Amino acid sequence: MSSRPKRAVPDGLWIPCPSCKATLYRKEVERHFSVCPECSYHFYIPARSRIEQLLDENTFEEWYTDLYSVDALKFFDRKAYADRLIDEQKKTNMPDAAVVGKGYIKGRPVILGITDFQFMAGSMGSVVGEKLTRIAEDATKLNTPLIIVSGSGGGARMQEGILSLMQMAKISCALAKLHSQGGLYITILTHPTMGGVAASFALQGDITLAEPGAMIGFAGSRTIWNTLRLELPEGFQTSEFLLEHGFIDRIVSRKELRDTVSQIIDFCET
Repeated sequence: MSSRPKRAVPDGLWIPCPSCKATLYRKEVERHFSVCPECSYHFYIPARSRIEQLLDENTFEEWYTDLYSVDALKFFDRKAYADRLIDEQKKTNMPDAAVVGKGYIKGRPVILGITDFQFMAGSMGSVVGEKLTRIAEDATKLNTPLIIVSGSGGGARMQEGILSLMQMAKISCALAKLHSQGGLYITILTHPTMGGVAASFALQGDITLAEPGAMIGFAGSRTIWNTLRLELPEGFQTSEFLLEHGFIDRIVSRKELRDTVSQIIDFCET
């Protein structure tokens, strides 16, 4: 009597939820916008997936794809920064941590920027700063709503030193000009949005939206404790805490984000 070989379960078919610990069918999670159907935990998604979820199909025109970071400081930690950039580009198939361009949301033209955590924790180096500054200037010239989706746990990129830190002021100046011209800037905060990103463009929107459960702030709780010996309130630096204290305007689930943004644009343009 011959025995049939056991059928193995393909790798990656099931994924655990970091929040409720449920074992989830990957395709079911993807059908729910990469949100846990049990507890609504929002999984990380790459920039390209965010574009597909937010914009009308096949309307995204990517801009400034020829910008690449350089190792101006010859920085070396565990490896040379120049080598780290090459590794990150191969891993993510992205030139750097920001994707920018123009598209449409329910027929409404928008200029969109997204920082992607997968590329060096979404940290802001010279290229990220330059891309976001340029689209802020483009939004001013074209009188088109600007949307930036922030997902940076790295803040300013330490490997670029002051060249990275100066991007905070550069982007802020471009956003100030957009504001002075009456332009609309909607910022969408995802998990995590920290450091110099949170201290600059991420929290300068006319309307500030956030995904549920996102960690948002400048320094993390461990850094604050080690520096100031302060115990933080429960849930400090979460979307929910910041909404309760008036720091953001609304928490929006990913599946409702497209409708919400289009409604905001309509309201602000009437």
